[in-house]
Amino acid sequence: MPAEIVASRPASTILLLRDSAATPGEIEVFMMVRHHQIEFQSGALVFPGGSLDRGDQEIAKSPAFWSGGEGLDAAALGFRIAAIRETFEESGILLARPRGSTALVDAKRAGEIEAASRAAVCEGKTSFSKVLADNSLLLALDELVPYAHWITPEGMPKRYDTWFFLAAAPPAQAGRHDGKESTDSIWVSPREALEGGNSGRFKLPFPTTRNLIRLGKQKSVRCALDDAGGRKVVTVMPVMTRLNGGRQLRIPLEAGYDGEVFEVGALG
Repeated sequence: MPAEIVASRPASTILLLRDSAATPGEIEVFMMVRHHQIEFQSGALVFPGGSLDRGDQEIAKSPAFWSGGEGLDAAALGFRIAAIRETFEESGILLARPRGSTALVDAKRAGEIEAASRAAVCEGKTSFSKVLADNSLLLALDELVPYAHWITPEGMPKRYDTWFFLAAAPPAQAGRHDGKESTDSIWVSPREALEGGNSGRFKLPFPTTRNLIRLGKQKSVRCALDDAGGRKVVTVMPVMTRLNGGRQLRIPLEAGYDGEVFEVGALG
């Protein structure tokens, strides 16, 4: 009898970008090292993100908590809200605007909100919607550009239906890991992250590697956002087969990852 297929959990992640000050013509992305005792992707270098929760859907129902999401359906709103919430929980970076302002919350104010509320949100002692209400903030949903959509292959014990978004990092918000789910955080160019994956310095999951390769073709944050905005997002659910003791993954060629069949030692 075939094994039961595990349902995939909705999840979101953000690739926060900034132009490299050290290397003109390169961009940097915020990444974190997952704690080695975390069950999923332990020790991996990943982008901030995580599963949708009930609070995200409640925020989606109330336009008083967000801006720039007009015209999106409930599911799309939920993915974007979860992406911003998870990024705040995991990095402290906040993509939101003060009510009545067109500018993102400044770094000083974001730092004060992070210091006062981040731990409480992570621990479930307060809700993200309460943080927004208490600080008169609107989530800046229009800052997110859909970049990729990956679904964990059937047959895996844990499966996620994940939307990846690009966003320019708010000015002067540097971000830092939480010390619990993640043990380190860095701003790194796609080139350096991939070199680290090849050398063994970093453990890179397969989707992370493919997205870093694609992102590394862009010379600036503006170019990356414009390129993503002009593309249709093609859903990727790798089909996995065994090959000579390793694994072979097949993904849609039209997804834009410069290939259709990839040989990997482990899916990650």
